[in-house]
Amino acid sequence: MLFHIVLLCVNTFPRRIVLALTAAIGIVVGVWAAAFPHSFYTNFPGFGFIWVVADGPFNEHLIRDVGGLYLAIAAATVFAIFSREPAATRAVGIAWTVFGVLHFGYHASHLRGMTTANATGELVGLGTSLVLGVMLILPAHSRRTDPDAAHHHEETAQ
Repeated sequence: MLFHIVLLCVNTFPRRIVLALTAAIGIVVGVWAAAFPHSFYTNFPGFGFIWVVADGPFNEHLIRDVGGLYLAIAAATVFAIFSREPAATRAVGIAWTVFGVLHFGYHASHLRGMTTANATGELVGLGTSLVLGVMLILPAHSRRTDPDAAHHHEETAQ
């Protein structure tokens, strides 16, 4: 079942939805961290959860840099949405995945002091972002991979 969901997500329209979701994540997190670093530090991600403040003292420079990173990846993601080039989508997927692996790995090993709800929410959120990045790396699903469809295509081409 999961394999079929992944295949659906690598087709053109679903891939653009994944790109849009990752762009939205990048824009929301990026603007919040870059423009309002103290609010980001004390309130992120909102909805009653607090993830950043549990990780150490406030560092405006670091938080603004994180915001800039998210905005940069979001800008590249928006470019990929409109480029219609598979290489652009894969490059953005690689960026989200590399960042996601490192980001998830750090937070997964630094859960001390967090409530169970905050730790779970953080890992689910970061894991989701990572999975979206991986989905963008996967090659687009081609209907020609079906042997019957390929055989039919050969017959009609002759």
